Amino acid sequence: MPKLAANLSMLFTELPFIERFSAAANYGFQGVEYLFPYAFDANELKAELDRNHLKQVLFNLPAGDWENGDRGIAADPARVEEFRAGVSKAIEYAKVLECDQVNCLAGVVPSGVTQEEAEDTLIQNLVFANDALESAGIRLVVEAINTRDIPGFALTNTKQALRICDSVGSSNISLQYDIYHMQIMEGDIAPTLSSTLDRIGHIQIADNPGRHEPGTGELNYHFLFKHIDEIGYQGWVGCEYKPATTTEEGMCWLADYGQNEE
Repeated sequence: MPKLAANLSMLFTELPFIERFSAAANYGFQGVEYLFPYAFDANELKAELDRNHLKQVLFNLPAGDWENGDRGIAADPARVEEFRAGVSKAIEYAKVLECDQVNCLAGVVPSGVTQEEAEDTLIQNLVFANDALESAGIRLVVEAINTRDIPGFALTNTKQALRICDSVGSSNISLQYDIYHMQIMEGDIAPTLSSTLDRIGHIQIADNPGRHEPGTGELNYHFLFKHIDEIGYQGWVGCEYKPATTTEEGMCWLADYGQNEE
């Protein structure tokens, strides 16, 4: 069974954010991820990690005004300085949280900007972010997202993501491969995991349709978890799903898939 990390932005939302760390630990998770840490003091978050013996696995670079619709700013030519300032902020948090990997959300292609211009900006921003993160001992991952959930997103499939990583030209950057998003955009999950294993720095899961827990949709996670183990993936698998009912009611999937709930 792969190493599972609870995504605290989607799981245990019945609780205040700070209380979700202990809830994750109580279900046997040893790692956590979430969208952003920036609304909290880094030392407060680190205290929760330590108290619950959890590893901070991943969080995102600042992605603009999330509450008002931003889903990343890395592909926006008008917000390069904002993006660069966000890289510095992410490094500050990652050092305190002892998090060795962060994700970059490309964002939606802005009105009046071509796809080519957006990609050029994204690559330039990724080069900047990668250089700064690598100097700090932090890896960078970049994620493709489906256009059904986020229409107009600048990065939408594995082939494009690999090409952009190649353009950055560093072994410090890799893919965040989200099985849910890529099931929607391209399918062929197991062969893609096999063929791109050396380019994947992080995996995220949810079933489809609905983005709910494993076992609620069309994906055969019994097969996929075994496959992930068999191909030798050593990283974390983030549980970034929306519980179909409550988090607690949905947690039976852990036992169904052989994960210890203690």
